Amino acid sequence: MRTPDGRECPYYYEDFHRGHSTQECRLIGRNPRSERWEPGVCRRCPVPEIARANSCPNMVLEGEIVHRWFGLVRRVEVYAICTEYQVEVDDPYVGCGHCHPQAAQLLSRGER
Repeated sequence: MRTPDGRECPYYYEDFHRGHSTQECRLIGRNPRSERWEPGVCRRCPVPEIARANSCPNMVLEGEIVHRWFGLVRRVEVYAICTEYQVEVDDPYVGCGHCHPQAAQLLSRGER
């Protein structure tokens, strides 16, 4: 679904149909340690770019809103884990490094 700033995000949800007025981030909303989400946070969120760059089905994202610059700037920090190899992903834009070579081998053999 499109975020308030116009980018496509798999975790953003809104419903304005028949009197509803719901906007939420399902990535931030499931983290109890995070601060409250507001639509303005989407503007600087890295998740839409991560989802566009890496579509690995084994990568799970977790996010939370943190304060930077003496509490003046709110940002989304993203933490990624590979569920296939049970490792922390250093660069979520690229992936864990184990899954993609495996997928390339399957494609070269003609398997899916």
